[in-house]
Amino acid sequence: MDEMSAPPQQTAQSRLRLLGRVSAAADWREALTSDVSLGRQRCRCWVNSQNEAMAKDILAEAGLHFDELNKLRVLDPEVTQQTIELKEECKDFVDKIGQFQKIVGGLIELVDQLAKEAENEKMKAIGARNLLKSIAKQREAQQQQLQALIAEKKMQLERYRVEYEALCKVEAEQNEFIDQFIFQK
Repeated sequence: MDEMSAPPQQTAQSRLRLLGRVSAAADWREALTSDVSLGRQRCRCWVNSQNEAMAKDILAEAGLHFDELNKLRVLDPEVTQQTIELKEECKDFVDKIGQFQKIVGGLIELVDQLAKEAENEKMKAIGARNLLKSIAKQREAQQQQLQALIAEKKMQLERYRVEYEALCKVEAEQNEFIDQFIFQK
């Protein structure tokens, strides 16, 4: 049965069985690390390469590994290194995202400010257009008033002209009457 698909109890039990085999392999590792004063040559005499390979295989089956400092690890050193690299890449990514958010925040602020300024200018333009329309309407109304006044004055002028002509006629008649009256006397 595959270790990944095995129930947790079986995996733990198989690890315990393997640990029994590993403890023997761990003994040679302790002997190797505890007697540093004897030197590396003496240790090599005690452990041959087949035992070392067998111990590493047994530990690997149990999911245990030795790192470069001969410390027992649950994770494979390569996986550990990849995890550390991934962690650093994630930190860099988070830092870059933070910088990106700051830049975007500044850009959004700038766009909001420009939008407010554009809205203010738009309102000014609308106000100016409305003022221009009202001035145009005022001029049109004033022009109509002046045209009405001109028409009224023309009618008044026509009345005055007619009255003048009538008065001139009356004057002429009176002058004629006076002339006749003077000649008759």
